[in-house]
Amino acid sequence: MSFLDTLRQWDKAVTCVDRQDLPEALSIFLSIQEPNSKIYFDIGCLHLLNEDLDAAEKAFDCSIRKDEHLAVAFFQRGMTFYKKRRFEESLADFQHAFRALRGNQLIDYKALGLRYKLYACEVLHNMALAQAQLGDWEKAQENLVKALDYKTEAKLNIIDRALQSTLKQKPFKPVEFPSKVLFKPNKHYVAELEKKDYLGKAKVVASVIPQDEFSGFAPLQPQVKDGPTCPKEPEVLRALEGEPHTVLFEFVPETSDELAVVPGNIVFVLQKGADNWASVIFNERRGLVPYNYLERLEISLASKQNEGIPRPPNRAPPTRPERKQGLRRDDSSGNVMDAESTNKPLIVKVRFTFTFAISVPPGSPYEILIEKISNKLNLPSTAITLSLTSEVTGQSVINANTEMESVWSCASGRHITLWCDTKEETDGKPQSEIHLVALHSYESSNPEDLNFQQGDTITLLSRGETPFIWPDLSQIFRNTVICPRILIVIHIFLFLFS
Repeated sequence: MSFLDTLRQWDKAVTCVDRQDLPEALSIFLSIQEPNSKIYFDIGCLHLLNEDLDAAEKAFDCSIRKDEHLAVAFFQRGMTFYKKRRFEESLADFQHAFRALRGNQLIDYKALGLRYKLYACEVLHNMALAQAQLGDWEKAQENLVKALDYKTEAKLNIIDRALQSTLKQKPFKPVEFPSKVLFKPNKHYVAELEKKDYLGKAKVVASVIPQDEFSGFAPLQPQVKDGPTCPKEPEVLRALEGEPHTVLFEFVPETSDELAVVPGNIVFVLQKGADNWASVIFNERRGLVPYNYLERLEISLASKQNEGIPRPPNRAPPTRPERKQGLRRDDSSGNVMDAESTNKPLIVKVRFTFTFAISVPPGSPYEILIEKISNKLNLPSTAITLSLTSEVTGQSVINANTEMESVWSCASGRHITLWCDTKEETDGKPQSEIHLVALHSYESSNPEDLNFQQGDTITLLSRGETPFIWPDLSQIFRNTVICPRILIVIHIFLFLFS
């Protein structure tokens, strides 16, 4: 039997147990040719429900043979031996189950498909019961006292009652496994057993036939009597976007945004400018071609089958038109734009400690650019250094002496990225670093504090903008024991404001 067939039968048998059809479930379980340890365990539980103790013992034997670490199988076989009044074998199985717990308070079998928790205190409880049946009441008491240490829930107060029974040397009831709780196959595996139709059934959305029930890939079409012998000719066959045109004369480009074509080529015109230049597509390339070098082409079914494409004329080509107000192609993106698009603003992305963007008119001078960045950062322009690269070098720095045409020529697709650096100023002059000397050692008690020793040099990175009031400080620290941390702060302020 294949793995899929075993899963299918296993799931079917568990479903029968859920609807209380135990004989059918047992019959399906027994029909599985190579059961695993979990299926053997389920078979043993069903035999216990039918009080067939011999069959249950054999099923649990097979389960343990398949998985010698399955503690719950030892527990169930121990209960089977107990019901058969074979107390020594029952005690041995309960001891095996306790050792399989490996010192844990419980084992939760939910991950393996069994909704049951085997508690160590329950196993010790049944061990004590088997020892009591053998007349060893002292050992029974020891195991029950040990079970109290493993007790985890209030519902296990049965151990307390069992301990009281052993003191009176009276037998007590065992803790039994709920036999209708069985191992179930993995639900993800079961979900894959059913065949799925990923394509589904085709459904007619629109049809010329009333109440069309067709389920194929196209709806039915009406049958027309005395129809035409030839198919209706379409008006124009368009292979690509744009209007098809035939190239009449060879055109040699003089700029990078113009396109080379030869007579006989078929191009598709996207846009025609007022200066007699056309933006076309040819062989998946875009470019500009003089429109008077082209002739509109109507590609019909008849012309394609019978007439063919006419050959271009052999006359001399016309003069090249001037490009004053026509179209141009943006080299960076390949998009065709008219002359008015050149007035669109440039987008400048500025990388600072955070990244922001501003827009400036094309060809803006340095003063306009630095003013917008200065307003964005709320800093004076003299404290801002701009650069074309992340590393500030003499060639990449942008200042009032920089030729801005070379900067804007680096724009790609009307976008350009600049790097910004700032420096703090005091009275219009850059502030130099401030070094302080620690008068006392300090060991931090918080992760954000700084450890230092007496005599260490400390560089002041920044200071707050809150004004410092000397009289208030003297009132605060008068008659107060000052810790080293506060003392060093006081020295810092004395140094800054003296």
